[in-house]
Amino acid sequence: MASRFNPRAKFERPFVTPEGIDLKLVIATGGQRTGAFLIDAVIQIVTLLLFSALVGALLAAFGFQKVEYAGVVWLLGFFLLRNGYFIAFELSERAATPGKRMTGIRVVARDGGRLTGDAVIARNLLREIEIFLPLSFLGYQAAEDSSSAAATLVGLGWALLFAFFPLFNRDRLRAGDMIAGTWVVEARRNKLGRNLVAEAEQNQNRFDFTEEQLDAYGVFELQTLENVLRRNDPQAMATVAQTIQHKIGWQGYAHDYDFLTAYYAALRGRLERNLLFGKRRADKYDS
Repeated sequence: MASRFNPRAKFERPFVTPEGIDLKLVIATGGQRTGAFLIDAVIQIVTLLLFSALVGALLAAFGFQKVEYAGVVWLLGFFLLRNGYFIAFELSERAATPGKRMTGIRVVARDGGRLTGDAVIARNLLREIEIFLPLSFLGYQAAEDSSSAAATLVGLGWALLFAFFPLFNRDRLRAGDMIAGTWVVEARRNKLGRNLVAEAEQNQNRFDFTEEQLDAYGVFELQTLENVLRRNDPQAMATVAQTIQHKIGWQGYAHDYDFLTAYYAALRGRLERNLLFGKRRADKYDS
């Protein structure tokens, strides 16, 4: 019945953080993922053209005597671009490429934990097998003028199989997502009725957190706390407040929202100060 009145309900998935908070994420649509990929592809093509022009200019400067070396450099640059682009952006705090950010989606770990480098690298390197391997094969066949109808069908079938793979599973997973244990979900940015940062800074003055209490959490927990505050769910805020208070050994009584916004501001300030000195704590497990 829920899906009848709310079509998005069937795409909601429980996303339970290590603190036991269910953020209920929504799986990204096929249109969002396709749009994101096309935007990223355009950015990569433009970058590749500029890189090719640079390699060509350097080759001309050497009198076209280093064609083999230029070819190796170009192939290496192309490989790093098509893989490093996705990996670098998805390892950032937003876990999203420019295309994903423009279409309002991001990558998360299905187990509710922090998105790891291993998962990001695995999901993106598998794209080589899903897309670039068959396309490279077809390109090589065309360049050698040795393509056949059978080879073309095999290459196109391979690429289309993986391209449409997300349509045949309920979580819209790529093969890379299945291997890496990731989801691509909507990155909801609900506007707050109250200004979160301003209220957090005001409430911070009412609480005195020690350095040890602020060192209990990292960037991942800060992002989770921000998501909880944006949802403004009293039950979720109560659970998170109790968890943090127990973790840091805080004694006293305060309204859950006031306590959480104060801790949010203090933790955010602490992490930003540490970042200025080259210290970045990914999460509470990062010592």
